[in-house]
Amino acid sequence: MAADSEPGPAGDTTDAAAAAAAPAALAAPAAGAVAVGQPPVARDRSPVATRGLGRLLSANNVERWALVLVWIVVIAIFSIAEPSTYFQTSNFQTIFGSQAVLLMLSLGLMLPLTTGDFDLSIASNLALSSMLIAVLNVNDGVGIIPAMLAGVGASTFLGILNGGLVVLIGIDSFIVTLGTGTVALGIVQWISNDNDITGTASGLTSWTVGNSFLGFDLIFFYGIAATLLLFYIFEFTPLGRRLLFVGRGRSVSRLSGLRVNRIRWGSFIVGGFIAGIAGIMYAGSLQGADPASAQTFLLPAFAACFLGATAIRPGRFNPIGTFIAVYFLVSGITGLQLLGVQNFVQQLFYGGALVIAVALSTVARRRGGTRSA
Repeated sequence: MAADSEPGPAGDTTDAAAAAAAPAALAAPAAGAVAVGQPPVARDRSPVATRGLGRLLSANNVERWALVLVWIVVIAIFSIAEPSTYFQTSNFQTIFGSQAVLLMLSLGLMLPLTTGDFDLSIASNLALSSMLIAVLNVNDGVGIIPAMLAGVGASTFLGILNGGLVVLIGIDSFIVTLGTGTVALGIVQWISNDNDITGTASGLTSWTVGNSFLGFDLIFFYGIAATLLLFYIFEFTPLGRRLLFVGRGRSVSRLSGLRVNRIRWGSFIVGGFIAGIAGIMYAGSLQGADPASAQTFLLPAFAACFLGATAIRPGRFNPIGTFIAVYFLVSGITGLQLLGVQNFVQQLFYGGALVIAVALSTVARRRGGTRSA
């Protein structure tokens, strides 16, 4: 049999090596064992607290929470500089309540931005909704509920029009929304005769700024509810992931089977709808509408979206980051105004914040793409 045959030269060499190695293996201590008569060797283990602190101070976490930390620093600086005016409960109630309209509008703008499109008509859409509500309710005697539905319907229609022109015809979103926004502003001036309309139903005011909860106007909690709803959609639903995928790469999304055009169009429609809701809130806070002031929301809304893209989820537009950015910006502007700086600082602050935010979010997005690659 083969097993009984004598081994060749190679077999002799192997057996001899194994026999020579056996005593050494028996004499060597096992891995991790302590040799007899030798002191135990301390293992290189970092304390749990040190490892936790390292994770907390990691570059990724610092990047995610940097805007929050800067916001806290800004509040601390102005609270020390103006403790009698800035660091007061009434001041923070005003800050959070007065920016709810901007927050809602920024959330509406965030949707087309996520899919890679611009909506420059978003502020005009807000003006259209608020003015239509005021004209129908005050001048024409229409009930406040039908007037609100008409305002939101007009804003949603503008979103449908924007998306159709962009997706079906293929016109650049920047050009389309610049044009439709100008048309919407013209309609606002036409139906109002370029005059302020005041005196909307008291019920609308009561459900926006007329009543409060925990010291904050009700309008603030509408903004929180919208932020949390969009946060859930973006983080925990397939729709949120599809929006992100389309924004990151339309060609790849098409190859993956996503209906890119439908998703882009839907983002314009929902963005218009949210702008209409912001118009309701704006009409309630003003107890009417004026044809010009809504345009001042455009630059702050873009600044908030891009600045928010540097926080929480760096490199992507996200609702929580947008929320933080809105109130970070207004906290700084309010502090400067209380220090006696003239009103032009608001434009400088928002304009500078937009440029810096676009640069930071672009860098964050490129870094995220490099890490994923």
